[in-house]
Amino acid sequence: MRIVVALGGNAISRQDQVGDIPDQIDNCHNTAEHIVDLVEAGHNVIVTHGNGPQVGNILRRVEAARGTVYPLPLDVCGSHSQGGIGYILQREINNVFARRGIDRIAYTLVTQCLVDANDPAFQRPTKPVGPFFTKEQITPMIEHGWDTVEDAGRGYRRVVPSPRPTDIIEQRIIRQVIDLGNVVICCGGGGIPVVKKEGAFQGIEGVIDKDHATSLLARRINADLMVITTGVEKVAVHFNKPDQQFFDRMTVTEARKYYDDGEFPAGSMGPKIIAAIEYIEATGNDVIITLPEKTLDAINGKTGTRIVKA
Repeated sequence: MRIVVALGGNAISRQDQVGDIPDQIDNCHNTAEHIVDLVEAGHNVIVTHGNGPQVGNILRRVEAARGTVYPLPLDVCGSHSQGGIGYILQREINNVFARRGIDRIAYTLVTQCLVDANDPAFQRPTKPVGPFFTKEQITPMIEHGWDTVEDAGRGYRRVVPSPRPTDIIEQRIIRQVIDLGNVVICCGGGGIPVVKKEGAFQGIEGVIDKDHATSLLARRINADLMVITTGVEKVAVHFNKPDQQFFDRMTVTEARKYYDDGEFPAGSMGPKIIAAIEYIEATGNDVIITLPEKTLDAINGKTGTRIVKA
């Protein structure tokens, strides 16, 4: 099968870690083992990934160096995170290929996604990026113009615009790499947001949700299955409550109802559910949501939540 796998933040940086480069390498090595398991099972794999913690730290470095070196716009920060994360992922996947004697390569493609310059998201920043701050830490950053949001019990985070992707500029190249049987790592961090003005592409400041970009990519390359990895093994309603209920299988109708009922918050499971619904309604194919290390088992029906058309 042609499978698009979206790696959640915990596949690269976990909340219980510092999240520095050694941590990212360790996490990406573990993730690489699971990706190569899919290839070894005969699947054609396309990998996307988030970049929230990483691009947030890049932005912190930009702020810390204000007045000393030139600043970087948000789209360029996103491209830096694509290159950095992609490099670590492809290196670790290729190391696993070599160790297992598999004649394949992983290839990272810096990817641009077209967005609408008039998307209302540019007027309402909602996408959290970077680490959590205390009120004392965040105050000077607010004075520098940051938009922020408070996460009850965890602190404050910066929020940035998160426009919807409408097209993937490099999709033809992505298809060519896939057709050779290799692993392509693309749409990192949701892709770099660009707009088209007078026939030319221009970067625009924002961070695209990686689940929405993954759903669009899966549709454009005719993927047979979309897998969204996250920090839980299965989707649940009444999450972390006494009546919590996990799902092995969920229909699009059920998913939409639970979403409308507020069971899937915008900052966590919500975008994943919407991305799943849009992919399923466009293709009729299934979506799996599970832990990174459970991906192959979930594909084989042993765990995870499988969202289906009916």
